Amino acid sequence: MAAEAVVLVGHGGVPRDFPRALITELKRHEAARRSGGIDEPGARELEIDRHVRQWPRTPETDPYRVGLEGLAEELRPRLGGRRLVAAYNEFCAPSIEDAIARLVAEGARRITLVSTMFTRGGSHAEVEIPEVVTRARARHPGVVIEYAWPFDLRLVAEFLAQHLGQHLQPRAPSAGQGVALSAATTSDGSG
Repeated sequence: MAAEAVVLVGHGGVPRDFPRALITELKRHEAARRSGGIDEPGARELEIDRHVRQWPRTPETDPYRVGLEGLAEELRPRLGGRRLVAAYNEFCAPSIEDAIARLVAEGARRITLVSTMFTRGGSHAEVEIPEVVTRARARHPGVVIEYAWPFDLRLVAEFLAQHLGQHLQPRAPSAGQGVALSAATTSDGSG
């Protein structure tokens, strides 16, 4: 096992066939705990969390997981031999905590987390993941655990502009205006 590893953190999706009443109950427990300033979840919250994370999944019931795993496959060869695992903030396994524990057990001495959530202001990327990192550091002394966040928004904007460049056609600028983008035309060219 490489001494350095990366955890690609996605939000996690609720499988389409998972009972919605249980998700409502899970969120109610989580909200009550957080509003009460309690860090550790109670027994029922943990039970429902385990249940949803271990729910059988298919590409049809959890396309989000398929998407994150696909991103992980694209990212893996770009990491110079570092071990990469995908983990989920909620609803899906492995949890971030479990992924870190597994990497430490495999011999990782430096673990860097990177989120697919790009912008500030969200509780998952800005609050919850840093809390996980803090707890993981306490549980795994001697292992460097970092969170590569927040993102450089200039780099994110460049990525999005390049992606959009594959989908939008440039229009000639009007007098006094910069370049505008036109709507795609229909197959008969009528727009």
